[in-house]
Parts: sequence; structure tokens; C-alpha cells
Amino acid sequence: QVQLVESGGGLVQAGGSLRLSCSASKTIFRLNAMGWYRQAPGKQRELVAAITSGARTNYADSVKGRFTISRDSAKNTVYLQMNSLKPEDTAVYYCAADYSGTQSPSQYWGQGTQVTVSS
Repeated sequence: QVQLVESGGGLVQAGGSLRLSCSASKTIFRLNAMGWYRQAPGKQRELVAAITSGARTNYADSVKGRFTISRDSAKNTVYLQMNSLKPEDTAVYYCAADYSGTQSPSQYWGQGTQVTVSS
């Protein structure tokens, strides 16, 4: 079992930046895929970004060029740097992890952190 704890959410004005962190209870060295999802009110959860153990990344089209996912195995932490935030980025952001090499990790989930972007 892997526990994931997100932090770094909050309220920010449009155009601002936030960095989300996801700390894992176990070494992420063997977690082949980690990622961030988000869910806005009344909408389905969507994959925002994912990263494999080989540092291969994929992003939702809506965040390409603005968000960057990275992982620090020494700290058992995955980050999501979010720049040029827009009101439509407002959502609860969830961290996810998977031992398989999937590009859509879903084996373990964090509790979520709220991101609110004001216009």
C-alpha cells in the first residue's frame, strides 16, 4: 500500500503560479508511473500530467506549455509546477501512482488539494 499526500494548493489570481507536491509513503523508485489529475465541479476527473520512472512525460492539451511535472526519487515526491494559471484550471487536484508503466496511473490516490484561480 502506498499513501500519497498532496500539498501546495490554494487561491491564486489568473496569470499566477502554484507548485503542487505529492509525497509518497514509500520509495517512488519502483513506482513506474505517477501523475496528477483534476476534477472541477460537475465535470469528470481528467488526467493533467503523468511521468514515468524513465522521466517520460505526457500532458493534457489544455496545460501543455504551462504545467511541468517532475519527480524527485530522493525525496519520494512528485511535483506539478503550474504557470500562467487560468480560471478554468480551478479544480481539486489529485496525485496518483501506479507500479505499472501506464501513462494513466490509477493504482493509488491522494486525498486531493484545492486549486482556485480567480479572474
